[in-house]
Amino acid sequence: MSKDTEENQETAIPTVSEGSNTLGDIQINNSVVASIVRLAALEVGGVAAVGGGFRGVDGIAEIFTKKGDERGVRVDADEVGDYQIEIRVILKFGCQLANVAAQIQQRVVEQVENMTSKSVARVNVIIDGVRTDEAESSQEDNWEEQAHTD
Repeated sequence: MSKDTEENQETAIPTVSEGSNTLGDIQINNSVVASIVRLAALEVGGVAAVGGGFRGVDGIAEIFTKKGDERGVRVDADEVGDYQIEIRVILKFGCQLANVAAQIQQRVVEQVENMTSKSVARVNVIIDGVRTDEAESSQEDNWEEQAHTD
């Protein structure tokens, strides 16, 4: 196998085939599923942010390689093709952490299965932190101040 072929295989984005018809194959890229997961989680009350960050070497690579919609979300397929999902979140201070995490799991399963017509085997929710509403608004204020400086 040539070096170019090996590099292309390493950088290929995982996709899942959703079947084929007379017009051709239908594939859903895992990054699309990651976007669905992120948006579904953000719909749940008590979620402040998605993407607390993965630890270790994978976490460093994620910073440089993943788009905003994919950060904090991992999507894999098991041996039968069902999705295995891991999502890292920051929740709002004062919410019931376990209840919000369970709601995230339910919402993610509903949206992914509805939109992809594929089963979800697992949704692991990792709570990376809690944040107050004041912390959120002060971060937004700081961002706006920094964005306007020359």
